[in-house]
Amino acid sequence: MSDLDTDNDGAPGSPSIKEDFVKQQILSESAENDPESDLTCEEIPTAKELDKIYRHLDYRIIPALWCLYFLTSFGSSAYGNTLTMNYETNHSLAASLDLKGKDLSTASALYYVAYILFDLPMNLIMTKLSPQVWLCRIVVSVGVVYVCYVSLHNAAGIEAIRFMSGFVGSGTWPGMTYYISLWYPEQRTAKRIGYYFTAAQLSASAAGLVCAGFQKMDMVRGYYGWKWLYIVYGSVTIACGISLVWWLPDRPEYLAEKTRERSILPRFLRKYFTPVQPLTEREKRLHGIDMKQRYKKISWTFGDLLRVMSDARSWALIIMYFGVVGTGFGLAVFATTLIQVNNPTLSGINISLLYAPIWLFDLAAILLITPLADRYKNQRHYFFCGSTLIIIVGLIVTTFAKGPWNRWAGLLIAGFGLGPTVPICMTFASEIMTKVYGDVGCAAASALVSGLGNLGSVTSTYALYSGWPEDRKNLYRNSNMMLVVMCGVSILACIALSIMRKYMSEEPYGKQKLGDETNGTEESI
Repeated sequence: MSDLDTDNDGAPGSPSIKEDFVKQQILSESAENDPESDLTCEEIPTAKELDKIYRHLDYRIIPALWCLYFLTSFGSSAYGNTLTMNYETNHSLAASLDLKGKDLSTASALYYVAYILFDLPMNLIMTKLSPQVWLCRIVVSVGVVYVCYVSLHNAAGIEAIRFMSGFVGSGTWPGMTYYISLWYPEQRTAKRIGYYFTAAQLSASAAGLVCAGFQKMDMVRGYYGWKWLYIVYGSVTIACGISLVWWLPDRPEYLAEKTRERSILPRFLRKYFTPVQPLTEREKRLHGIDMKQRYKKISWTFGDLLRVMSDARSWALIIMYFGVVGTGFGLAVFATTLIQVNNPTLSGINISLLYAPIWLFDLAAILLITPLADRYKNQRHYFFCGSTLIIIVGLIVTTFAKGPWNRWAGLLIAGFGLGPTVPICMTFASEIMTKVYGDVGCAAASALVSGLGNLGSVTSTYALYSGWPEDRKNLYRNSNMMLVVMCGVSILACIALSIMRKYMSEEPYGKQKLGDETNGTEESI
């Protein structure tokens, strides 16, 4: 239904003529794909009807995913801030645990190693279970682990708990991408991913502001300010995570029926943990028609998984993600460090306050650019490359500009460029791989991109900045330039992906019903 989609695709010329033409196309395709189809021209939804349906879904799904991602992202941003909280009195996390540079870089690397190891299996599990229950499990376990930060006493503890933080949070980002693919067609996904991705930027900004406030609570009842932060944050996260069981809808009803037997809950409990679907009966029918192609390839086999993993497009996406997410997490963790070394006279509170605007610029770029990436979906690679070039400009400014405030302005520029890159990258993964490989294509590609792409995060947090202590005397010039190189690699990978899309087929793999080769049946709505 992309030709009828007025949500970011622009108003079509001669609407009634074009809609009649597209309806005839859809009827022909339906008859070709399913000779027993009873679809009629009157049942095909119009653009106006579809826009209304997806707005209804937005009201229910996007706020829930936004809160989910805000809370799971807040921990990483807060961790970077706790390294400098109350550093003047040696009460920061780093000082109170007597952490060396190597301890910090190892802890950060272990966090991302956990993502690399577990993103894929966690996301594949999600395809077999109720997705909203699985996402709830992630958020609650993240909250529990961050409350446990209060018990830290040494370097070994911070390394272990950072690994556990990565383990329980793995599958969050690719899981949300997979979840969005269940409810939205590919021409509507970039904007929606951008909407809830803004939670990461606002959580980073909020982390700076909240950490500034918690520094005022330092040594209240004998707890450091950073311990109070983790107590409150973990408790709020647990409470919100539990609410997601009822807040987020399960799969669309026609998919939920196919997977009901896989539920981990006893039958008598399902009615209490199965949320009400957000659409009316007619809206469900129209939504199913619009999403029909997405719902044909639901089951999958290990062979299907191997095909996704061996597809060259998957590896181009991984490399794209590698550079931009490595830069993003590098700045998320060490932007406070860069601000401090460029202006040593600043207090811990001032550093936290200056950290926040970086992510507000990131947020602005998401709201400005991701809708355009949906509107002009065939030019998404230009938006990705252009945004990555902005990151490079920002890093160069923050490295070579004269004066601490000009260098801080470079961080703002880099933050603006970062905003759209990750949503566009994940939209590519969902759009290309779902079309070709079905359910496992989206789940596996999203997890591979998020998991292996986080090698960029390991590079920026383990090998650079605190993992490269002699670079401090250069004000981390060399670390910044390595991020520039990583961004350049992302641009080259995006160019390679656009070439592959031109010459590689994006038809369903072998035009087979993936996962049903043995029984010759086709799953459809």
